[in-house]
Amino acid sequence: MKEFNKYLDIKPEIKKALLENRPVVALESTIISHGMPYPKNVETALKVEEIIRENGAIPATIAIINGVLKVGLDKEEIKYLAKGNDIKKVSRRDLPFIVANKLNGATTVASTMIIASLAGIKVFVTGGIGGVHKNAQQTFDISADLEELSKTDVAVVCAGAKAILDIGLTLEYLETNGVALVGIKTDEMPAFYTRKSGFEVDYRIDDIKDLAKSMKLKWDLKLKGGLVVANPIPHEFEMDYNVINKAIEDALIKADKKGIKGKEITPFLLSEIKEITKGKSLKSNIELVYNNARVGSKLAVEYSKLSK
Repeated sequence: MKEFNKYLDIKPEIKKALLENRPVVALESTIISHGMPYPKNVETALKVEEIIRENGAIPATIAIINGVLKVGLDKEEIKYLAKGNDIKKVSRRDLPFIVANKLNGATTVASTMIIASLAGIKVFVTGGIGGVHKNAQQTFDISADLEELSKTDVAVVCAGAKAILDIGLTLEYLETNGVALVGIKTDEMPAFYTRKSGFEVDYRIDDIKDLAKSMKLKWDLKLKGGLVVANPIPHEFEMDYNVINKAIEDALIKADKKGIKGKEITPFLLSEIKEITKGKSLKSNIELVYNNARVGSKLAVEYSKLSK
């Protein structure tokens, strides 16, 4: 019988599914605690779990509660993450300290990948990955998400990199580290709020079954690391390219004036962009996450069939 890491607290339903090799989809929790306002964050988190179930998989929202690595949360825990004032934003470097001190933490893309991998979950759904920030040539501000993608065996379904980033440099970093960028029914890397970025994906895949086969082959060949599954926001919910980019520029200028940087920059920018766009960006953000949940669930289902 498979043994799980002793620091994990896996919800019984999820543990049973993993032992029976049934499809499970990991979900991060930073989007709940630092990515959206209350109560929209709770509504979105619960709806994403519902969408995953509707598409044949089991959701596993990941977070740290009182120092315990939780794989699967109940409604009260999700509400606590959404409203709590003591929720730390946790990436790879933070994990041992948050656990050792029995603190509460919301997991980023990087730390969610780590915990998902410890549990044996191969598919993870998020909104957008972190990456190389604008002006990184001077600041060296590069998300730990990219390094994690180079070494942790989890497929990350997203709507591309967050639009606040330097997408060109982000793709260069991924290429250097051997991380494949796969476009779902698209030749172009999506840019979170929009379907276009001006940059091509490495591979376009129109059938989820083909992607599942490539994933299995990658890890069968012991090629360490994950892959980015770029799934564009649906046409009807994407924002005007010029409008959103102007909002991002204005938000970046404000962040610079306030001296905001590091792990605080992304939640600040997302909040500012929501204000500038009068809430339209939040609506787009929610819909792209729902869309990613649909694709991620189908991918987990196909991958589980190959692994039996």
